[in-house]
Amino acid sequence: MRDSFDVTTIIFAILAVFVVWKLRSVLGQRTGAERPPGEALRRDRTPGARPSEPANEDGKVVRLPGAARGEAPRPARDSDPDRWKPFVEAGSAVAAGLDAIAARDASFDLRGFVEGAKAAYEMIVVAFAAGDRKTLRPLLANDVYDSFAAAIAQREKDGHKVDTTFVSIDKAQVEDAQLRGATAQVTMRMQSKLITATRDRAGEVIDGSPDKVVDTVDVWTFARDVSSRDPNWRLIATEAGQ
Repeated sequence: MRDSFDVTTIIFAILAVFVVWKLRSVLGQRTGAERPPGEALRRDRTPGARPSEPANEDGKVVRLPGAARGEAPRPARDSDPDRWKPFVEAGSAVAAGLDAIAARDASFDLRGFVEGAKAAYEMIVVAFAAGDRKTLRPLLANDVYDSFAAAIAQREKDGHKVDTTFVSIDKAQVEDAQLRGATAQVTMRMQSKLITATRDRAGEVIDGSPDKVVDTVDVWTFARDVSSRDPNWRLIATEAGQ
């Protein structure tokens, strides 16, 4: 029995190390509902908003995959009109925005960015529901973090608890991309499925359902200072999706 227990423990330990490594390769090595953030904390997008200061050595971040894995940057192919497919239509305003970002940052990899944004989206939604400020802090710009933290504090004051199960991200679409000065901004439309229920102090469900899968649409904007050596991207704005 003891040997069996030890072997099982070792297997789970190896799996845990693998999962952490995979997350860090996407989100960065600088470790780094009531309703989920997209519904409970709607904010107007602020096109000129700048990202917050770089995370400390223990902060989770959204970073470009090449930098996270120590790979050489993949140069942008300016002559390829379809280089942003299948995410963005060639010749569109969004493609032009991505061209501008890539011109300032040759390591920009849209496919890797989208995967990182999806991972960050799930992490933020789950952390918000759990009231996990430590996880949220390095992933959010200062003003966004303040809004999330205020909602968590109010929930705690009211004695409410949110149970959220993240089911899936059905679609992640690049909706906008801009270079504003030295700040790259990419806006993602996330279509996801969640199971979420808010309970009062007595444990009674007062919002949502612990059994029902709900379709959710959120529009989130991530930003990064491309003039900086810091590769971190942070959430700078959220709004309701249609």
